[in-house]
Amino acid sequence: MTNVIIRQPGYLPNLGFFKKIQSCDTFVFLDDVQFVKDRFDNRNQILSKSGKIWLTVPLKRPVFKKNLNEIVISNENDWNLDHLNLIHDAYANSKFFDMYWNSIKQILEKRWEKLIDLNMELIDYFISILDLETKTVYSSKLKKSSNQSQRLLDICNYCNASCYISGVSGKEYLNEEIFRKSGVKVIYENFQHPIYTQLYKPFEQNLSILDLLFNEGENSKNFI
Repeated sequence: MTNVIIRQPGYLPNLGFFKKIQSCDTFVFLDDVQFVKDRFDNRNQILSKSGKIWLTVPLKRPVFKKNLNEIVISNENDWNLDHLNLIHDAYANSKFFDMYWNSIKQILEKRWEKLIDLNMELIDYFISILDLETKTVYSSKLKKSSNQSQRLLDICNYCNASCYISGVSGKEYLNEEIFRKSGVKVIYENFQHPIYTQLYKPFEQNLSILDLLFNEGENSKNFI
């Protein structure tokens, strides 16, 4: 069975994103889907002693009806230095901060034009650190329909998938019948968030992968 997962590459994704990469044969970065405000394409959360903090990459307007791989970052202010300062303040005392800080700092110090390039540079770094060997593909490189369910099926067929692993929200819109007719099984993920060491209590779920790495180091692989 060849399992395929298709997801948008967000900014500093949480550990669940990397669990998805780890748990399939081919992972497709959905980079040419329409950008939607207030999701996780350009933002994520870290944990400080004051609680959860949003890190949001500012974008050049307009973003309406643009695909994710067309979104341009607004560099009028030093947002990246603000993010680095917030990350440093939140995690400088964590056990494995020094193991990853310089690499993350080097990535965020660059002047990025497109959001997709920033996101993928970070994601590729985390994939390397977590020793994930899953085959990855960009959806923008594939020929597919514009229809939501058919589009996903087209991607699955391109990847020779026998099984498409959907998020639970897929139950609300996915046309399972066309997958069945095409011989592609559909299953819905049941991700259970693990509990790991954090600097502050109570435990907070669904934070950026930074939180796991800085607190668990190489042991992070065991939580993915």
